[in-house]
Amino acid sequence: MDYSAAVLIVHTLPQVDERLKSLRDGPAGRQNMSFGFLAFDGLEELDLIGPWELIAKWSLHLGGPAPCTVIAPSMAAVTCANGLVIQPHTDFAAAPPLDYLLVPGGIGTLREVDNPPTIDFLQRVGPGCKALLSVCTGAFLLQRAGLAEGAALTTHWGSLQRLRDSGHPRVVERRWVHDGRIWSSAGVSAGMDMALAFIAQTAGEDVAFRVQFGTEYFPEGRRYGDPAAHPQAPDYLKQAR
Repeated sequence: MDYSAAVLIVHTLPQVDERLKSLRDGPAGRQNMSFGFLAFDGLEELDLIGPWELIAKWSLHLGGPAPCTVIAPSMAAVTCANGLVIQPHTDFAAAPPLDYLLVPGGIGTLREVDNPPTIDFLQRVGPGCKALLSVCTGAFLLQRAGLAEGAALTTHWGSLQRLRDSGHPRVVERRWVHDGRIWSSAGVSAGMDMALAFIAQTAGEDVAFRVQFGTEYFPEGRRYGDPAAHPQAPDYLKQAR
C-alpha cells in the first residue's frame, strides 16, 4: 500500500449527512447561499483547507452559506502540491449554482490558466457569484477568466512581479485586499486572514469573533529571522518592520 500521500475525505458518510443537514438548517438567520471551493491537481493545501475550516465553521454552526462544496474538473481525487489527496463533492458539469467561490493557488495554477475546462467553468459560474475569492496564485485564474478586470489584486510575494508582467493594472502588496466583489490574498496562510475578514464583512464582527474564537485562530505574530530584509519582501512585511 502506498502511504506517500495523506488522504483527506471531504465528503461525508450517509448517516453523518443527516446530522450535518440538521446543523446546517438549525441556526437562526441561516443564509440560503452556497459556497464553492475550486480544486485541481497541484493546489496548495492550506490555500483551500485554511479558508474551508473557517467558512465551514460559519456554515455549520453560525448560519453561514450552505452547502460548502468542493468542485473539481472530474470526480477523480485531487492530489495537492504537497501530497494531500482530496475527494471532491462534485465536478464542473454537476456543480450547483454558487453565491460565493474560492479559488486556491499552488503550482497547479501554472497548468490551469491554460486549461479550457477550468477557465470555462470560471467564466460560466463567476459572473453570477456575489463574491469571488482567490488565495495565492489563484488570482491568475480569476484574471485569465476575465473576472477581475479593474480590481485590485494581490498574490504570493514570489508571483507579484509575474502578475504585473501579465498586464494586470492594479497589483497591491497587501496581506489581503477587498475590491468590490473581488477578494484576493497573498500566499498560503494569508487566505485564512482573508476568509475571516470576509466573514466579518458578510455576517458581522460578532460572527467573525465566534469563528475566530472557536477555531482559536490567533496567530502568534512571531517572525523568524528578518523577512522584511528579503529582496522580494512585499510592502506589508516591510511596513511592519
